[in-house]
Amino acid sequence: MGTKLLLDVDPGCDDAIALFLALAADDVDVVGVTTVMGNTTLENTTRNTLSLLEFVDRTDVPVAAGAARPLAQELTTAEHVHGPGGLPERVRAAVPESDVTVVDAHAAAFIVEQAHEYGEELTIAAVGPQTNLALALALEPALPDLVGDIYAMGGALKTTGNVTPQASFNFYVDAAAASRVVQEAAPKVVGLDVTEHVYVSTDEIRRLAEEPEPLATMAKILEFSVEEVRSKFGHDGGLASDAVVLTDVIAGALEFEDAYVEIDTSGGPSNGATVYDEHGVYGEDPNCQVALGVDGDAYEETVVRLLETYGGRSARSL
Repeated sequence: MGTKLLLDVDPGCDDAIALFLALAADDVDVVGVTTVMGNTTLENTTRNTLSLLEFVDRTDVPVAAGAARPLAQELTTAEHVHGPGGLPERVRAAVPESDVTVVDAHAAAFIVEQAHEYGEELTIAAVGPQTNLALALALEPALPDLVGDIYAMGGALKTTGNVTPQASFNFYVDAAAASRVVQEAAPKVVGLDVTEHVYVSTDEIRRLAEEPEPLATMAKILEFSVEEVRSKFGHDGGLASDAVVLTDVIAGALEFEDAYVEIDTSGGPSNGATVYDEHGVYGEDPNCQVALGVDGDAYEETVVRLLETYGGRSARSL
């Protein structure tokens, strides 16, 4: 099989879509999923992850629970966006509770273990707050040299933030962790500059909603942001921001540039902001790659095509 993938998630609707895409891709082998607080509490993100895996009959994938709080801040969640407990009520009603238990290791230790096992074959995609990845770097500073690619989903480079005028949610929630990852992990940073510019059209969402389970529930997950997209961006579609990372892993949907980036950890109004040195005024060597271009057609095609592979499968419902 192709890419070995470790997903670090905080489900969350868009995390759910990213997880479904990774599991459906023929050339991706999901070797594990780690959970972190963010969109909701760690208890809920872990429960949601296990339920989503149960829903698509993939309880073979090991899950490791990680950080329950940011490194140096109080936890801010986004349940007002994703729903109580991290998923909309109608989605929660459709997915089963799982009796599968997490592995007996903290997510940071699990990340390091998988890095040593798979080496350069492994891609790490951290699509929630960066706390688990920052802790893994503390355990194994050589982590970036061991693995292939590391994706850090967050940041607002040349655009405005979505939780403050300057900061994206994932980096705002744990600015210290995001700062360490940017400084030490040589990541591919995928932020709002690309994630807020690609959609699954409402026509496609409606079509999926008319299909049998599990596609009907997947459509409900995609629907969660339709009204926000219409009011905020004037587009007719649904966002699934974390899925943008997966469409790059699977289909190369993003365009990257080398860049020097810092994360504001001041704790003030700009806390969690991405300081993107576009013109090289600091004179520093690049410390990451930043996504500044995205193929919207490739994004939508990849999301719809991979979700459609679940057609005809039996969902495990309550």
